[in-house]
Amino acid sequence: MLPADMVGGASAARAVNLEAGGEALTTFMKRVDAVLRDLESSAGNPKRVSAQTIHRASLSSGGGVFSEAHGLYEQYHAVHDKLTSLSRTLHLQIEAIGIAVQGAHRGFGNLEEEQRRRFWEIQAEIRALQPADEREHRTETADF
Repeated sequence: MLPADMVGGASAARAVNLEAGGEALTTFMKRVDAVLRDLESSAGNPKRVSAQTIHRASLSSGGGVFSEAHGLYEQYHAVHDKLTSLSRTLHLQIEAIGIAVQGAHRGFGNLEEEQRRRFWEIQAEIRALQPADEREHRTETADF
């Protein structure tokens, strides 16, 4: 038998705690939105990171092959690709957290269809950005 103060499966005391949790979620959601705005206006914006490239020709002069310059370019290119991917993943994760917080606050069923669709698009995009070996590792660890 439920106590007299239980309403819809939650006591009045728990309902008060839940409301405070809602306020905390709103505060957290505002902070996530601010972080996302800051990232978008910073040099860490995925578009800005991907635009910061060098060309192979800028490391060599004339037609001669300078193997050290070529190696430097290859390393720079590999690191740049990884930073671009990390920046994009961070951006997507922050956006997904914002949607998740709204869903936790209002209920996922109360989110607009566009927000729910965007949340799942983000998950798919993040999976696509992960290297194949990392995806395999996640699948293996998720099985237990």
